[in-house]
Amino acid sequence: MIDFGHLAGYSGRMQRPATILIIDDDLDVLTAARLLLRRHFARVLVTARPEQIESIMAAEPVDVFLLDMNFAIGRNTGAEGLKWLERILRADPDAVVVLMTAFGDLNTAVSAMRQGAADFVLKPWQNDKLVATLNVAASLRQARTRLTALSALEPAPDLVVASDKMRLLMKLVGRIAATDATVLILGENGTGKELIAREIHRLSARSAKALVAVDLGSIAETLFESELFGHLKGAYTDADKARAGRFQAAHEGSLFLDEIGNLPLALQAKLLRVLETREFTPLGGDRPVSIDVRLIAATNQALEAMVADGRFREDLLYRINTVEITLPPLRERPEDIPALAEHFLARYARKYRQPPKSITKDGYRRLAAHRWPGNVRELSHAVERALIMHEGEDLGPECFEFRQPAAVNEPASLNIHDHERRLVSRALEEAHGNISHAASALGITRAALYRRMEKFGL
Repeated sequence: MIDFGHLAGYSGRMQRPATILIIDDDLDVLTAARLLLRRHFARVLVTARPEQIESIMAAEPVDVFLLDMNFAIGRNTGAEGLKWLERILRADPDAVVVLMTAFGDLNTAVSAMRQGAADFVLKPWQNDKLVATLNVAASLRQARTRLTALSALEPAPDLVVASDKMRLLMKLVGRIAATDATVLILGENGTGKELIAREIHRLSARSAKALVAVDLGSIAETLFESELFGHLKGAYTDADKARAGRFQAAHEGSLFLDEIGNLPLALQAKLLRVLETREFTPLGGDRPVSIDVRLIAATNQALEAMVADGRFREDLLYRINTVEITLPPLRERPEDIPALAEHFLARYARKYRQPPKSITKDGYRRLAAHRWPGNVRELSHAVERALIMHEGEDLGPECFEFRQPAAVNEPASLNIHDHERRLVSRALEEAHGNISHAASALGITRAALYRRMEKFGL
């Protein structure tokens, strides 16, 4: 056995500033692993006694645990490894544990991953695979530590989450942010795609660098290369000085390309080439510039349909949608409406230096009954307008006016459920949230209307 007091830290040609703790009762395994890993990691600790794990953790932070699954002679069930895995994770929920197991214990190792292990390696290991596995594990530890630290910070100012749909989506955002994967955000206009892009950047390892946002729909085709890749002085008639492009501005940070579906085919090819090579040549230049950016793109268009129609490159779609996030429209998450309305009400009261106001119960019913074709952006404008235009402390249903969408925009659905919901919503809107008037217009009782409102989430 190796006493804790005799544990040694080994440093060599440091390639990753991480501490690895190896736990195995076979001294030959400990020696072999230590000699290999000290060339790749800043600090390598070893122990043959798993009962020392918690005292080691108390003495100094451990980034990755390399844990054998069996310790007692003759035992090969993996139960001991699972016990120590559970105790490590209880002491440090962000701990990253890689298991060592023989081939026969493979099913147990897979089961252990469901209980929180990050990965496993088979004995005897291949050196390059072991090093690669622990490098990935060290990156995971770094990401988990960062997310834990950031979780205590204030969320993005306008990112208000109340519904289960949005809570699940924000958990996904947290997982995605910890990686460097390219992200495609889908959703209708006004759903908050840029807010989600900013949250991904805020929670990422690139948060200390810039997030550069580009609205591709607003850039003229003739200015695309200059805007994104920059130009040198004299590159064209009006280029009286050199200018860095958006890619250079986002170097080591994140680049958010909004409305990417509006990009013409010719420019799609240029963007694809830059994303594949990670370099570009500014206008007027003759030397390529290397870039390191995390790409986040967004669109309200159906890119798959555009690919089928030949209006969007399939290879570019594959390049930008490593991970897809779809933001639900506001009408599909009515639980968020009261929280968002209160948030906007407080914000605009501060902006216009007005005393605090509140929305009445009937006012909230009016908001809930609306279909919100403009989504969160429309709700923001509706609350701002109501605050400015109406005096008094309370905002009732009469304070919220909405334009009725043209009939041709209504979905041609034959589903009775859809038609009933639209009728109830329309009646509530026309009655300005007055339950008695809406029920009378529908030819049903107030109790029947309340049941339908509950049924449709209104």
